[in-house]
Amino acid sequence: MYPLLIKQFFRSKTVLLAFGILMVLGFLSIGTGKQFLNQKQEVIAKTEVLQEKHIKKQTNLHKDDLGLLMYYLKFSFINPVNSLAGISIGQSDLNSHIQNVTILNLEGQKYDTDLVNPMKLSVGNLDISFLIIFLFPLIIIALNFNVLSEEEENGTWKLITIQGKSTFKFLLQKIAIRLIFVAIILGLLFFLAKIILGIPFNKPFLQIIIISYLYILFWFSICFFIILFKKSSNTNAIVLLSTWLVLVVILPVLVNNYITNKYPVEEAFTMTIKQRDEYHKKWDTDKRETLDKFYAHYPQFSHYKLQEEGFSWLWYYAMQQMGDDESKQERDAMYSKIEKRESLSKKIAQFFPPLQVQLSMNAIANTSLTDQVAFLNATTKFHEELRLQFYPKIFDKKAANSIDWKQYKPVFYKSKTTFNLYDNILYMSCIILLLIGFGVLKNLKHFT
Repeated sequence: MYPLLIKQFFRSKTVLLAFGILMVLGFLSIGTGKQFLNQKQEVIAKTEVLQEKHIKKQTNLHKDDLGLLMYYLKFSFINPVNSLAGISIGQSDLNSHIQNVTILNLEGQKYDTDLVNPMKLSVGNLDISFLIIFLFPLIIIALNFNVLSEEEENGTWKLITIQGKSTFKFLLQKIAIRLIFVAIILGLLFFLAKIILGIPFNKPFLQIIIISYLYILFWFSICFFIILFKKSSNTNAIVLLSTWLVLVVILPVLVNNYITNKYPVEEAFTMTIKQRDEYHKKWDTDKRETLDKFYAHYPQFSHYKLQEEGFSWLWYYAMQQMGDDESKQERDAMYSKIEKRESLSKKIAQFFPPLQVQLSMNAIANTSLTDQVAFLNATTKFHEELRLQFYPKIFDKKAANSIDWKQYKPVFYKSKTTFNLYDNILYMSCIILLLIGFGVLKNLKHFT
């Protein structure tokens, strides 16, 4: 029976069309990921060269005044791109992965990013995660919506029943052929992605593969559940396409709007304004008041006394510091709300596999908003370390050439992932089992 069913399956024009669409779009999605990774890696390589040139140029221009030199000098903090980002780009095309910071107030520097075509951002990227989440379900629906109804509409179902063979087993064989076909295509795309994108076969890559196959199985279980109601092909197609539209398109929009309204991040604007205002106000504020706040933040520098006459780098950098300190409350509130958004998204997504898969892939590839916030927090720590290194030298009026500038290379951020595969596949696995179980229990009596 299997050979005949396989021949019948591959004679269908739908199968050839599905194979062609998935392979063409698969190559395009891998190409998109490769282009993205190449662009990011090229920028990183240039950054390493440019920082060395930048330091050399600025130290030659400002040899005598370290305070003035540090006004211009920038240091690079790099978030290296994970090769898995070629599979799930997430928000890494929007957020900067390189922070070039001076020791001036930081909050005004954190959110500088590359100029990107807004039309491209609104459309999004055709990466493999998009292909799996949005297009694979449509192919699965196209292959399965008439797997039973077609037999009944063509009059062959009665013939199978008369022959005395297990009709339920026959149905499972037809679905199994389609499942193996889709699984092979998905496996081929992952194999090509591994080679072309240079992805090591490690635990994160294996996690993405497991989640993807489980998601494919989820859509097969939906099709299995619907077709067992023995409705017409047109009815099955409408129901399945409506299910796809709700789960993949409508629900994510509704969830996003709900979370955005529940945790509005108005602090993003007020933080920027306050940081700028507090810095500029210090020009008209008594210098002693500014220094007192600075000493409270850094008691180890309290022995440096204010220069009463003329310009003082101690006062200037204290003023810069206050711009960050005064906006800290807004910054912490903004990051707290972002964390709450992400936490709520993960809780809701547990019951909606398309959302779950997208968030999981972004988390594994380190391209989520949570990863970007972690990088920005690490940037704050990096910036603070720079200040603690250079403040004493500036206040002691050290010469610029007294410092070994060759040691200042771009620093690479080491990301930490807390992704747990079991937690992220538990609910989807339960949904799959429930769909298959309910379908079988409700309709088994109709099969022999």
